[in-house]
Amino acid sequence: METPAIRFSPHPFPDLTARITETLGVTPIDYPERYAAIRAGRKEGAQAAGVLLLIRMEGHTPFLQLIKRSAMVAQPGDLSCPGGMLHGATDVAFRSLLCSGAMPVIQGRPRELSRLRGPLEYRLICLFLANALRETWEELGLNPMRIRFLGPLPTYSLILFRRTIFPLMGMVSAPWTFRPNREVARVVEIPLASFFAEESYGRYIVTYTEVSGSKEEVCQDFPCMIHREPDGTEEILWGATFYIIMRMLKIVFDFDLPDWRKGRPIERSLRADYLTGQRMAGRIPPAD
Repeated sequence: METPAIRFSPHPFPDLTARITETLGVTPIDYPERYAAIRAGRKEGAQAAGVLLLIRMEGHTPFLQLIKRSAMVAQPGDLSCPGGMLHGATDVAFRSLLCSGAMPVIQGRPRELSRLRGPLEYRLICLFLANALRETWEELGLNPMRIRFLGPLPTYSLILFRRTIFPLMGMVSAPWTFRPNREVARVVEIPLASFFAEESYGRYIVTYTEVSGSKEEVCQDFPCMIHREPDGTEEILWGATFYIIMRMLKIVFDFDLPDWRKGRPIERSLRADYLTGQRMAGRIPPAD
C-alpha cells in the first residue's frame, strides 16, 4: 500500500506558491462571523489573534518556519506560528497600508483573490495580516517587506484561552537574520515533505492536573508530528498549530492525517505554569 510519503512529490506542482495561492484564494473562510462573535463577547474575555504560517524555499525544497516558545511565556516549549493578540489602533493603521496596495506584502494574484471575497472579508484579511506581520517583526525581527502574503486559512478557536486564531500563510522572500525576543527560544524549520511521511506522526499522551483546575490527574491523547533536528533532538508539533497545518495540507494537497494512534507514543506532563504568561487582549476594533 502506498504511503503518503510516496504519494507526495513536488514535481506535479512546479510552482508551489501558485498552488497555495489559488487553493487558499477560493477556500471559504469564516472571518466575518468569527470576528463579529469576538466583538460581541469581548466583555467576557473573547480575544482575536493573527498568526502567520511561513514557508521558505531552499532551492526547490520548501520548509515551514515555526517558533519554539520560550520558558517566559504561556505554553513553553511548544511549536507555534509567529503571531499574537490583535492591537486595535496599531493594526488598524497598518491595515490601511496593506488594503491600499502600497506595500509589496500583498500584491498580484493573492490580493486579487482576496478582493474578490468582498470589502468586509478583504479588510479583515488585511487587519489580521497586519496583526501577524507586526507580531512576527516583534518576535523574530523579520521585516514585513521580506514576506509575501499567499492566502488566508479558516479560523481555529481555542477553548482554554477563549481565543480565536485567524491564520494566514506567507512566503519568506529573502534571507533574514533571526533576532528573537523574550517570547521565542528559536526558529524550527520543518521540511514540507516530512508532513507527508506516515512515520512522522505519533500519539502525544498528555497528563495534566493543576492546568485543568482539578485535583484529579487527567490523561488525554492527541495527534502529533515528530520532527528530528539535524543534531538528533526531537521537536513535537501538536495542538492548535498542528491542526492549522493539517487544515492547510488538506486544502492545498487534499492530504488526510494518517492513523496517528498507530504511531510512536510520546508522554508529556504539563507543568502548573503551562497556561500562564503575559497576554494582552487589546481593544477589538470594528471590522471597517
